Amino acid sequence: MTAPTERFAGKTLVVTGAAGGMGRATALRLAREGARVVVTDVVADKLQQFADEFPDLDLVVVAGDVTREEDVQRVVAAAGERVDGLANVAGIMDGFLPPSEVDDATWEKVLAVNVTAPMRMTRAVLPLMIAAGGGAIVNVTSEAGLRGSAAGVAYTSSKHALIGLTKNTAVMHKGQGIRANAVAPGGVLTGMEAPMRSQHGASVVGPLLQTVVPTPATSEQLAAAIAWLLSDDSANVNGAVLPSDGGWSAI
Repeated sequence: MTAPTERFAGKTLVVTGAAGGMGRATALRLAREGARVVVTDVVADKLQQFADEFPDLDLVVVAGDVTREEDVQRVVAAAGERVDGLANVAGIMDGFLPPSEVDDATWEKVLAVNVTAPMRMTRAVLPLMIAAGGGAIVNVTSEAGLRGSAAGVAYTSSKHALIGLTKNTAVMHKGQGIRANAVAPGGVLTGMEAPMRSQHGASVVGPLLQTVVPTPATSEQLAAAIAWLLSDDSANVNGAVLPSDGGWSAI
């Protein structure tokens, strides 16, 4: 997929979950379009390998866990005095556990990674964006944020909540030049494992997924949507949820 050149020249952007899948593809696209990209992930070795693979690109590596405030602050400090865009891509699944079976550890971990971490990253970059007169935030939600039949209860709840975070950010800070939008992928070929840990969950959700889910997208296709929402090409788009799901949301 050909990327426009220099669309992000002179800009600094932050991408979470950048060691693989959509996060890596997004960071790569942004950097190839001229951005300085601060990349972060909990998988430190894969993150460094990614940066080492592209020494000609401006990739700033900050390994860490963005559910922790101290690591969020390290990421933002590495960005410097200005952050023009933030892509909250990091996320984890929940084993398709229904409400009757979900355990506290799964619930708390999924909500921490999928909701609390994006909130903390958003909270940390907003002062810099406001001081600069604007910025763009893109959160990666999911088809599970649009319906109740695509995952377990923790993941579904987290992705619905992430849409709420997106819309509230858009409303609260639009007057300060901030845009916040979300991309809602369907199936994506990321290599992330999503085992079904519940027989009941599998029996309910499995047949639906087999029937209605379109062909999975590539990480690069999602990166293109994320990059568009981060760019000035989408200057009039704020508080939107963009399905990038092959038409799943239309069914």
